[in-house]
Amino acid sequence: ILGEHLRICPQGYTCCTSEMEENFANKSRSEFEAMLKEAGRAVQTTLTAQHRSFDSYFQDLLNKSEKALYDAFPSMYGELYTQNMKVFKDLYSELRRYYRGSNINLEEALNEFWTRLLERLFKLLNPQYHITDEYLDCMVKHAEQHKPFGEVPRDLKVKATRAFIAARSYAQGFLVGSDVVKKVSQVSLSHECTRAIMKLMYCPHCRGMSSVKPCNNYCLNVVKGCLANQADLNTEWKYLMDSLVVVADRIDGPYNVDTVIGTIHMRIAEAISNLQENKDSLTAKVFQGCGNPKISTKGSSSEDKKRRGKVALEAKSSAQALEMLVLDAKGNLTALKTYWITLPGSLCSKKVMASSAADDKCWNGMTKGSYLPEVMGDGLANQINNPEVEVDITKPDMTIRQQIMQLKIMTNRLGNANIGNDVDFQDASDDMSGSGSGDSCPDDVCGKRLSKSPSTRQPETHAIPKQSGHGINGASSRSLPSAFLLLLSVAFIAAQHLWR
Repeated sequence: ILGEHLRICPQGYTCCTSEMEENFANKSRSEFEAMLKEAGRAVQTTLTAQHRSFDSYFQDLLNKSEKALYDAFPSMYGELYTQNMKVFKDLYSELRRYYRGSNINLEEALNEFWTRLLERLFKLLNPQYHITDEYLDCMVKHAEQHKPFGEVPRDLKVKATRAFIAARSYAQGFLVGSDVVKKVSQVSLSHECTRAIMKLMYCPHCRGMSSVKPCNNYCLNVVKGCLANQADLNTEWKYLMDSLVVVADRIDGPYNVDTVIGTIHMRIAEAISNLQENKDSLTAKVFQGCGNPKISTKGSSSEDKKRRGKVALEAKSSAQALEMLVLDAKGNLTALKTYWITLPGSLCSKKVMASSAADDKCWNGMTKGSYLPEVMGDGLANQINNPEVEVDITKPDMTIRQQIMQLKIMTNRLGNANIGNDVDFQDASDDMSGSGSGDSCPDDVCGKRLSKSPSTRQPETHAIPKQSGHGINGASSRSLPSAFLLLLSVAFIAAQHLWR
């Protein structure tokens, strides 16, 4: 029949009624959205599997360290352990809470642990004295300068904070990446895109050419137009994947979680041994600074004398397991780097089943023949002349823009973790004010790029203000919160005014 009634397909002779055309349009829309979700689910599955593997490994390390402490310490230290069990349990509890994302200052938590342990052990090591809480406060102030536990607290604080910051950011990075893919895969198609997809997939049926495949370049232009906003994720997505690879190297290198986390119990035992060995000189120095406490009526105990001796704890290394985890993760992350810009080609070749690029007997949107228009570039800004899909490049999709920001924030956290900084205890406004919106990838990833020009990292169409004055190494140093910088600026202007 004559096709004058058709609204989407070419109006030549056709075998489709208006109702059939509408049904085909709905069918093509649902099928294309299903393709997107299926592709997204594959990426989500990869990222969540990587998270699950690392999370299980890390939690197991922590659990084994705690169990080793609980198994060995009672026989080793007697009352030194049994009367202070809660101190050790609280430490491991805080470490787990931090790793899981709680707003805990890890350095403060470790400092609190050593302070509480010192207070408890000082009383137990000096049972012949009546030591009040006020005296303990004085003791802590005087004892800290004498390093009662040796170098263990300082060394553990440096190594453990770096390892935990890296591990937490690394685990979060996989979850954020998976969540971004999930949210973006649910973005609905525009009306113009629905028409273009219908014309691509089902208009050949209406012309009696159901066996004719769409031209490959024609398919690419349609899908690139429909997924223009999604392609704009590419820049930040690559930075996230690269940042995860860099932190993975830190986890299996300088910040080795196997060595640090798996030996926490051994470092605690070493610290207690140091305290026992230095008990007499430490007590004398504390008495000199705080005075002699009153003699206790309970009498002395020889418990500590019975428990002296070097600690012989072992740590079962799982370094090979960690190395395999990191290698597997790096392979997957590298493969996913170009996901958003290779998605159109993947959909056209695997799902839409487009013909080869050189085929001159394919469906070109009007008839069977060759497709002449050039293939558009990736992203929203490149669709201004797309011949197949009408795309308003002035109206970016807000859901996708929000996900771009989430990628920037996460990359910024990984960049800080890469250099041992924890961003969660700085001004929260930094994440949204631009620290994560510009030069946020680690210096290992993009230090050379940043050193050339501060403007080289301008995403194609991101409507996000850039900031200047980032860290020297391009690692987005955030040592000064934005609110403090603002206050500093106001003070400087006021000082200038006064001088005048």
